[in-house]
Formats: sequence, C-alpha cells, structure tokens
Amino acid sequence: MGIIEERGERTKWFMEARFGMFIHWGLYAIPGRGEWIQSDEQISREEYTKYFDEWNPVRYDPGEWARAAREAGMKYAVLTAKHHEGFCLFDSRYTDYKSTNTRCRRDLVREFTEAFRAEGLKVGFYYSLLDWHHPDYPAYGDMYHPERNNEACRGKEHDFNNYLTYMHNQVHELMTEYGKIDLLWFDFSYEGHTGHDWRGEELIEMVRALQPGIIINGRLEANGENYGSVMTDDPNIFSGDFACPEMIIPPSGLKTPSGRQIPWEACFTLNNNWGYNPMDLHHKTAVQIIKKLVECTSKNGNMIVNVSPTAKGEIPDWQLMVLSEVGRWMKRNGGSIYGCGSSGIEKPEWGRYTRKGNYLYAHIMEESIGAVALPGIKGRLKKARRLSDGFEMLKMTPWVAREFPDCEFINYGTPECFSFSVGETADTVIELELSTAAE
Repeated sequence: MGIIEERGERTKWFMEARFGMFIHWGLYAIPGRGEWIQSDEQISREEYTKYFDEWNPVRYDPGEWARAAREAGMKYAVLTAKHHEGFCLFDSRYTDYKSTNTRCRRDLVREFTEAFRAEGLKVGFYYSLLDWHHPDYPAYGDMYHPERNNEACRGKEHDFNNYLTYMHNQVHELMTEYGKIDLLWFDFSYEGHTGHDWRGEELIEMVRALQPGIIINGRLEANGENYGSVMTDDPNIFSGDFACPEMIIPPSGLKTPSGRQIPWEACFTLNNNWGYNPMDLHHKTAVQIIKKLVECTSKNGNMIVNVSPTAKGEIPDWQLMVLSEVGRWMKRNGGSIYGCGSSGIEKPEWGRYTRKGNYLYAHIMEESIGAVALPGIKGRLKKARRLSDGFEMLKMTPWVAREFPDCEFINYGTPECFSFSVGETADTVIELELSTAAE
C-alpha cells in the first residue's frame, strides 16, 4: 500500500472516535501565565530553574482526569510529555530535567498511560521538537528561544546534531517504555527547522518500526500556520496521518486538490491559553464545545479539547464542569458523533447534519416556528426519532408548507411547534432513517 492507503488503515479508529482530550501541563503551570511564558518574557534557563526546584504536584490523580475524559464522551487523550521548555514528565535516561528528579519523584507519564488505559481510552503523547533547556538547541537569533536576544549567547557554538540524537533517544524511550501508544503529536516546525532538519526520515521510520499502528500528526514539516504535504495528493514521509488546525475549524473541512478527504483534528483551548492561567477568564461554555464538535464531525474532522491542570495537579473546577455538561449531552447523543461524518447535503439553516450510513442526524440548534424543514432528503425519509430518548417525530407536510415541495417536514405533534428537549438547549438531535436507492 502507498502512504495514503496506509494512512487510511491507521486512522480508522481515530475517525470513529471524533473527540479527545489534550492536556498541557508543565513547569509553566507554576507562574500561571501560559505555556509560552519562558519565551514571551525571555526568561533565561538559569532563572527558569526555580520552577523545577519547586515542582511538586501533590494532588495529581490521573485516574480522576481519565474519568473526567471518559464521562465527557472523549475516546482518547494526549499529554505533553515534553513541551518547549524541555522539562520531561517522564523518567528519561538522557536528562536530569525530569519529574522524577523533582520533589514529587514520580513518572507522571507512566501514571497517565496506566490510568487512561484503565478507563478504556486510547493514549497519545505530545512531544516538542523544540527544547529551550538543552544546551545544544540554538538560542541567540532563534525565532522563539527565550535567550534569542541575550548577548551572552551571541557566538555560542551548538552541536545541533547532538541535540537531535538526544531528541530521537527520548522519542525512542516514549515508544518503548510505556506500552502501546496510539498517537504521537509532534510540535512544531518553523523556518530552518523542518522535515530533514529534524532527521525526520530517521525519526518517522523509528517510530513506525516501534509502534506500527501509531498515528502521527504532520508537524514534522508543518505548524499552526500551514498543514504541509498532507494537503496534497502526493504526501511525503513527513506528512503524518492527519492535519491539526489550531484554534480554527476549516470552513469546508479539508480535502486534497483531487477531492480526497484528509483526516484532521481541530485543537482548542477552553479559554485562550493552553497552559494553566487563572487570570484568563475567557471561558468557553459547554454549548460552544458541543456545537463545535458537531461542526467538526459534519466536516469529517475530529476535535481535541485542552485542559490545563494546575501546578498542584488538578484540572480546574470550571473546566471539569464544562466537560461534565458536554458529557451529559454526549451520553444521549453520542451516536450522532462517533463514526459519523459529512452528510453530503448542504448545511441547513437550523443547524447541521452528520451522517453514518443510512442514518442522518439533524442537529437542530435553533428553535423552529412550526414544523422543521429537512432539505436534501425528499422522498427518502422512513422514520424520525429524537436520539436522546427515541421519541417519535411525526413526518408531515403542514398546510402552510405546500409551497415547499423539495423538503420533508417533521414535528413533535400538535400543535405545530418545535421546541428543544429539556437539557438539550445546545442541540436537539433527530435521527432520520433514510431509504437506500434500491428501496
């Protein structure tokens, strides 16, 4: 099989799952000003060490995190094993800058994998290609390094190949020391650091050999601004298995120039920061998350939502509340998300369609006056049931709708009005069974 065919086989579970949890957690949780604080505030390696010295997440209980993810309806989770700051949440043999050398003395990655697998979720690792702690990662003049303007770093020699060996060795550890890994999320490439510059061919071949079924994102050659060759009909070895648009949902989904569907996953924060920031009060609501998950699904995409644990190891209460509300909706309506995709029908005015085989799911997000018009399925509707409870919706053409013969219409009954079901103000889902062409 070629790259595209192999990608299709690997991503089957991913495209069924649709919904995952991202977890950004590291030393940056202590200052609580976002995961890019070291770069944004140009904090030197020496000064940043104070956060390493006090790291001790005494309330870290990955079992609680895993239960929250499962109850939210998520099917997989991705943890930052190492972010750009270089601090490792795992017991790497190749550095002292790791959680097992802090006051907590714990391999936080191992506990994560065990807890999430126990809840039936697939597990993945985020791993930063950047490293602001390693002495051989170029600093002065780099686009992002915290010491890019530090005159003391001017002219300093770096053995970048030595850093690459270190990075490859750590990825090897993650692929061999923690059992079956389902997903690897690299972050990220930029000018002068892309593809071949990471010894990317060697890296991909190693990962594929050690974890044959793993899926990998495309950021060995891409970043948040572009998605790389995964967008083409002739992807290269760096393309990975899926594109990862960040903080945006592609207006029409993602396809190659020939129209081939591309696996993709939109990644979102629950406020405006990936890392813990208690001063960021721009909180997204459960209604927003539900509607955006439906939108991604309707465009053949996934959505992974980030939580940002505190330095003590707890997911903030407000984030857990959002996940809990999403979970209540997913418990009743997850059948319209898991394994579903684009309907092939133009977006209706009242919401969105998702589809699985002969079942079309009408996600009604706006309350209707009178019966609900269902465009695109004239003559094919066999029955309609509210997904949350199986309640029958009446197929009908009210007398005021005879001028619109291209639509089917459904209604709760008499009087002719439609209202949201209790507890589903975000989205009432109607399961529509359609006849096949043969029928």
